[in-house]
Amino acid sequence: MSDARPYNSPRRALTAAATRRDIIDAARQLFLDRGYAQVTVSDIARAAGTAVKTVYASAGGKAEILSEIVGSAVTGSGARETVERVRETTDAASAVAALAHGTRLGNEANRVAIAILYSALPVHESAEAFWEEGTAAYRDALRDAAAHLDSLGALGPGADIEKCADLLWFCLGLGAWRTLVDDCGWSWDEAEVELTSVATKLLVKAG
Repeated sequence: MSDARPYNSPRRALTAAATRRDIIDAARQLFLDRGYAQVTVSDIARAAGTAVKTVYASAGGKAEILSEIVGSAVTGSGARETVERVRETTDAASAVAALAHGTRLGNEANRVAIAILYSALPVHESAEAFWEEGTAAYRDALRDAAAHLDSLGALGPGADIEKCADLLWFCLGLGAWRTLVDDCGWSWDEAEVELTSVATKLLVKAG
């Protein structure tokens, strides 16, 4: 009896990876252009130049593809790197400025994924869990930054770490950048200057 082993072709694996990448890229563009609710798996297959069954086999359904897009954005958000830069600061103003710049870079780099996240929320079958999945790392980074501000003795009266983290989300969270840049048409530089100023005035005690 022969000792047969499964045949694994490196070329086949590369082709499968390329197909999956094409599917994700096609879905990302369709979700952005039309909104998540208006896109079907058939649309994704057509845009990717493949069959519907290949989409399901390679990348899953719409919900799985959406999770892949958002998950990649979370991984590439730079949240941990931003926290490390914040922890290197020795005064409150520098800490807030480093945090504002880091969150700006993350929002700017992942603008498409964030727009898709917002478009999917009203129709996603597990919207609350999906929002938590997409924002948990971001909010954790803000909480770590709040703890650093507290360690510097920088928080104003009545502002504990949790309250500070909530206010940082208000000043530097997804909604703040989206409102100024996408809704109001500000440049990223203008938004960074203003949001840094607002966060500093709101959170850092005078003197």
